Amino acid sequence: MLKLVVLDGYALNPGDLSWHGFRQLAELIVYERTHIDLIAERTADADLVLTNKTPLSAETIANLPRLKYIGVLATGYNVVDVKTAREHGITVTNVPNYGSHSVAQLAFALILELCHHVGLHNNAVREGKWSQNPDWCFWLKAQLELHGKILGIVGFGRIGREVAKIAQAFGMGLVVANHGNPDVSDLHGAIVAPLEDVLRQADVVSLHCPLTPLTQNLISWERLALMKPTAFLVNTSRGQLIVEQDLVEALNLGRLAGAAVDVFSSEPPRPDNPLLSAKNCIITPHMAWATKEARSRLMEIAVQNLDAFLAGRPVNVVS
Repeated sequence: MLKLVVLDGYALNPGDLSWHGFRQLAELIVYERTHIDLIAERTADADLVLTNKTPLSAETIANLPRLKYIGVLATGYNVVDVKTAREHGITVTNVPNYGSHSVAQLAFALILELCHHVGLHNNAVREGKWSQNPDWCFWLKAQLELHGKILGIVGFGRIGREVAKIAQAFGMGLVVANHGNPDVSDLHGAIVAPLEDVLRQADVVSLHCPLTPLTQNLISWERLALMKPTAFLVNTSRGQLIVEQDLVEALNLGRLAGAAVDVFSSEPPRPDNPLLSAKNCIITPHMAWATKEARSRLMEIAVQNLDAFLAGRPVNVVS
């Protein structure tokens, strides 16, 4: 029976899911996490490997003569040297569509937090600040109503479209960046416009782009300067879309009202990452994908990927 090694199973399954589907296909060994020094040892006799964020470098891949298959337990596959894998006849797959609803949901959770500062007010009430306030009415920051505001969406794939649907339920107008000429005919009143116009018009800008040479550093000082000083920027996509120091300066100078990011240019962020101390910036730990429902879909699709590969008809192959 083929040997299947999972290098960092805890990321996908901290104990609330089942590996049963994989056990039906191969002899399964699951490591909750694998330090870089142990990768070669743990994959030495593996026929099949699954990884979420544990890197498989060119050197590692070149020294695994038995390896036939690498399944990435995520959409992004930059942790694998795909070129070297291809040269050695190793199939690499990913899971391209499992978390659209969950990512869109977190994007709006971040938008709502920017509007209402729920965490700040929760803490204030628990600390007795409302009870000590001389007036019955109490809030620490102004609240913002989304109805009638404009949401700008940059990147209009499955996640961007889900975010658009939620925005319309809140009564927001939509302006979508025009890369690829997206079809917005099912979204009443939505407008497609060049990126610069989207940034100028939007009260909230939400990023949903893949990371490519064209989108890296997409949001720099020059483009931040186009946004309204009252606007918010939200990123649940990839950290490298934003020049982080430029965003920090825009926030600290009051050139932008607020930002919320679930992603960084380097993850986990270094302690000296400037976003960690920026004004009016909400930060979450790249968790948009991690609802149980989304992880369950990811697990199911990953099993299907391996099953299809073993049957000689691989799907979701990374090119």
